[in-house]
Amino acid sequence: MDAVKPIKILLVDDHPLFLEGIQNLLTAKGFKVVGTAGDGLEALAKARALRPDLILMDVQMPRCDGLAATRMIKAEMPDVKIVMLSVSEDDADLFEALKGGACGYLLKNLDARMFFDLLSRVMQDEAALAPGMTVKVLNEFARQAGGPAVASQESQAAPALSSRQLEILTLATQGLTYKEVGEALCLSERTVKYHVGEIMKRLHLKNRAQLIAYAVKMGWVSGLH
Repeated sequence: MDAVKPIKILLVDDHPLFLEGIQNLLTAKGFKVVGTAGDGLEALAKARALRPDLILMDVQMPRCDGLAATRMIKAEMPDVKIVMLSVSEDDADLFEALKGGACGYLLKNLDARMFFDLLSRVMQDEAALAPGMTVKVLNEFARQAGGPAVASQESQAAPALSSRQLEILTLATQGLTYKEVGEALCLSERTVKYHVGEIMKRLHLKNRAQLIAYAVKMGWVSGLH
């Protein structure tokens, strides 16, 4: 255990009391909080200086909000994982965060167990969305596609996926983990991750949340039930 490199986290929030509380919680679980910031501009500067593995980013902050900061940081440091941690349940904030490159959107009212479960998904290159938000994402992208007719037209010009890739995508859309997808298709978890990575490269997408939304938009798979 001592040889495992701790995950370096940058916390960004304009409420000092919340920062102190979440820092104590993360530290107790073995994470390494390398710094804190109180707004988006400070977050950008700290990210450049500290090179964290993960940034937990508030949405609504003075000077520069978390959505703008996410876009700037991902443009410079695409490998840094950013998860929004906010009180905002506004659909527009959720969609803007995912478009900007965030790999997760969590609410501050989560209990600690679920919070750490979702964080572990992020570190395994999976999407982390608060309960109920996956459905919002899928419905919005389906709506933007203009219905089945538009989705059908667009899918004709979309990059073709193999039958195996479509199987993996279909199961991933149902909320299964990579391990569960692998068990269902008799594949290793590593093979599933490889296929998902190849699909995202082919479609020029940044994370699993965008991948699922894109699949629904194109009419390849149906939304969550």
